[in-house]
Amino acid sequence: MMPALPPDLVLGPDDWVGLLVHFLMLSLMQFGGAISVTADMQRYLVEDKGWLSQSQFSDSIALAQAAPGPNVLFVALMGWNLGMNTGSLGAAFAGMALTMLGILLPSSLLNYQVAQWGHRNRELRAVRAFRLGMAPVVIGMLLATSWLLAGAGTEPSGWPLWLLAALSCLIVWRTRLHLLWVLGAGALLGALGFV
Repeated sequence: MMPALPPDLVLGPDDWVGLLVHFLMLSLMQFGGAISVTADMQRYLVEDKGWLSQSQFSDSIALAQAAPGPNVLFVALMGWNLGMNTGSLGAAFAGMALTMLGILLPSSLLNYQVAQWGHRNRELRAVRAFRLGMAPVVIGMLLATSWLLAGAGTEPSGWPLWLLAALSCLIVWRTRLHLLWVLGAGALLGALGFV
């Protein structure tokens, strides 16, 4: 368990630059969206640096995923929480700006260039192979994120949670039942205390 964060975290210029550089690198690794690299964000922000608590990290993801809008907003919330841990509103805005700039800029520029090239060369065998080969990478990164978030609570739910997750996957895969019904059933089971 991580120790409680100090009331006023002190970050120097090197820390802010390191934060930006780390998110710039994560941006180039994120196949499938920013959520696919949350395991490394957690390692960097919570375990290595201790800038966020595990609950701040998990709450940032949960809140952003529940809110309408782009799902990358959890990155802004992490930067905001990091800055607020310093006790400064200005640092909160700086943390939010640096994390969002870092996670969006390189991948957006690279994605634009690669999309232009890929569209021009869509019939090449290498382009088709790359597109097919990235699917397992994205699935693996999303599974790592799921594993991290499922174990993030203070009290592990144990086998009922994993049974519900496996059953939900099976239902979505093998039936035409809309995903929102499965999510609603999971929320109801959670509210009733089964999971």
